[in-house]
Order: sequence, then C-alpha cells, then structure tokens
Amino acid sequence: MKLHELHSWDLSPTEAVALQRKLRREVVSDRPIPLENVHVVAGVDVSVKDEMSRAAIVVLTYPDFQPVETVLATRPTPFPYVPGLLSFREGPVLEEAFRQLGTVPDVFLFDGMGIAHPRRIGIASHMGLWLEKPTIGCGKTRLVGHYGSLQEERGAAAPLMDHGERIGVVLRTRTARNPLFISPGHLADIDTAAELVLRCAPRFRLPEPIRAAHNAAALGGPSSRV
Repeated sequence: MKLHELHSWDLSPTEAVALQRKLRREVVSDRPIPLENVHVVAGVDVSVKDEMSRAAIVVLTYPDFQPVETVLATRPTPFPYVPGLLSFREGPVLEEAFRQLGTVPDVFLFDGMGIAHPRRIGIASHMGLWLEKPTIGCGKTRLVGHYGSLQEERGAAAPLMDHGERIGVVLRTRTARNPLFISPGHLADIDTAAELVLRCAPRFRLPEPIRAAHNAAALGGPSSRV
C-alpha cells in the first residue's frame, strides 16, 4: 500500500509534541464516512513485549467479516512510553506493516485514539494522514474529556466533551460491559465513526477487526499495549 510519508520518526518527545501541534491542522474530522460504500475494513493493533513491537493489520470483508489479508511487522520499540505520544512509539512498526498491504481497505479501525486526544491527534488521526484513508479511533479507556450518564444497553451513547468541544462518543457495544471511546481519526466524523464501530461489534465488546488484529499482534504470551 502506498503511504504519504510525512516525516521522520527519529524525534525527541519535545519535537514529537511540536509536530503533533503542526499536523493537527491537517486532520479532517468532520467528513461523514459513506457507509454504503464500505465493503472492506481493517483492524490495526500493536503489541509491545520486552521492548519489541509487533504490528498487525487484519483486513476483513464488511459486513460479514470474512478474512481477506493479515500482515505483521516486528521491530524494536523505538520510543519511550509518554502519554499522548503513542503514535511515535508505534508508528514505525505500523508504517512497515502498512507498506506490506496488498489490499486497500475502505476504513481502518485503530486500537487507540483519534481526535479524543489532548492535542486532537491520537494514533488513528496521525496514521490517517499517512494512509490518506478514513480512520477511526477505538479507545478502551478514556484519555481525555468527560461524559454524563450512560445507559446499560448495547448501543447506548453519550457525547465525549473536552473544554466545550465534542471530541467523540462514549459507546456501549455490549450490554452491561464497559464502553468504548470512539472518535474520528482522519477523513471521518463522530457520528458515522460510532455507527460503523457498533455495526462491527455484533457479538463482543471490541469490533471484529480490532479483535482479529489484537489476536494477530500477540507476541507469544501475555503482551502489553501502552
């Protein structure tokens, strides 16, 4: 798959923050995904263990989630753990994996944040600029923002707000289970991102593409993603 190579990954944390502030102006987070044209979706995840990172991209048909392609890439973890800078820790190994893709998915679902990020450029937004395709952030825990009450049934949703700005949606994909924190990455908007995630999670809390990527990325036993 061809990528839009934006920058070097060889940056300090201070330089990475400055780059995020620059790139955030290029992120498009108000464009509805044309869901009627979505036929192929990809899940993206990275596992880290013993300072080695493995990226997995699993491509599935939509809406029946049949396997199309799986690519893996493994390399030493190049960047320290710094809250809000996940894309610089995982970006290099993801770039390597994306370049192996023979299929071009219609949408990428990331195990990580989109614009629900302190500088509005989580990993789904950042890598979306490299991919130039619609991307969605699916966070398992809240990174930033606040929300009100959320009903227990599947499909319940509440706006995720930060400083008066709606940055995503808190979405319960399974009744009485912890919700997900959904936000557009790039070339997407909040409402269609949430709708697609819910459609991609017919049985489990995590959307099928992300579940498949998480399983493929596992580095031989218990792994951590930070």
